[in-house]
Amino acid sequence: MGDHQAIAPILTAHLYAKLEAGLIELLRSLTAEDWERQTVSPRWKVKDVAAHLLDTQLRKLSLARDGYAAETPVLQSPADLAAFINRLNDEGVRTYRRLSPAVLIAMMELASKQSAEYHQSLDPYAPAMFSVSWAGEQQSLNWFDTARELTERWHHQQQIRLAVNRPGIMTREFFYPVLDCFMRALPFAYRDVPAQPGSVLQFNIAGECGGSWYLLRVENDWRLVAEPRGNNLSEVTIPQEIAWRMFTKGIDRHSAAAQTRVQGDRALGLHILGVLAIVA
Repeated sequence: MGDHQAIAPILTAHLYAKLEAGLIELLRSLTAEDWERQTVSPRWKVKDVAAHLLDTQLRKLSLARDGYAAETPVLQSPADLAAFINRLNDEGVRTYRRLSPAVLIAMMELASKQSAEYHQSLDPYAPAMFSVSWAGEQQSLNWFDTARELTERWHHQQQIRLAVNRPGIMTREFFYPVLDCFMRALPFAYRDVPAQPGSVLQFNIAGECGGSWYLLRVENDWRLVAEPRGNNLSEVTIPQEIAWRMFTKGIDRHSAAAQTRVQGDRALGLHILGVLAIVA
């Protein structure tokens, strides 16, 4: 089994400036009514999502770049981490949604510029300050933390675009790396699902921005591999339009299942519907 090639790292720091420029342009185009439209995130309107995008960027710069921690909580479980992150997110949204659109956009421009510069300054293969908890990692490399951050920036911008009926950002340049990053959640999400060594599960995202990912059972765990050599037990196909919503709590499980095709072992394949690639 040692000859199976792991899938490659995802290098995304160069995408930040362009993605953020799209966000600023989008926010500048919104009407007063647009700012209060409901998004697919039940608790958040457009203004809340924009406030969240500003808050998380400022927090990341303060903590990771500047080494400034306003508080250092004792986190003893994933539930503790989720509760802490959710509290910070709620506080940030309440604070920054009070800003006028003009002030919020001006602050976002500054934060986005500094954030893009920060991520590009990092050695992608050095240890990151934050591990990617939804992938089950205790220690992550910068490339993974940067890609994870890009998925956050991308999917929240996409939520706004969906809410105000603007063209999406489902271009291969941005959306494929986002999907590739989300798929890194699979080995951890499937960790308690048993199978014989050599078993392969195939996951297809259908659409011009999609691709195929392969999960291989090696001894007692699952690994994402570049080549699907093994006994293929299940093949799952998900449309790209709903794939990002599935990983970010933007669609209910029943609706996602109705649009997901499975060949082979259905239960094994549909386990993906419970996968989250956000801390929640």
